[in-house]
Amino acid sequence: MNPGLVVGRVVATQKYHSLIGTKLLLIQPTDWQQDPHGDPLIAVDTVGAGAEEFVFYVSSREAAVAHKEIPPIDAAVVGIIDGVHLEE
Repeated sequence: MNPGLVVGRVVATQKYHSLIGTKLLLIQPTDWQQDPHGDPLIAVDTVGAGAEEFVFYVSSREAAVAHKEIPPIDAAVVGIIDGVHLEE
């Protein structure tokens, strides 16, 4: 699982049939302190995440399994992070 921030929403008028009715989010990957790390990516929202929320997402095969019908996706938001406690 990877942390990220929701930085936007993606609208697609044509989608693969099993993705109809799903929300696509633009995610900025981060570290656990919410510092940006890498390029933004598009992820299917499976938990109802909103704008500027700190979330965790999975990628590759795990992303497809997080959805009902195993669609052709590369990333899926699978949780909303309420807080992080790191030992220094």
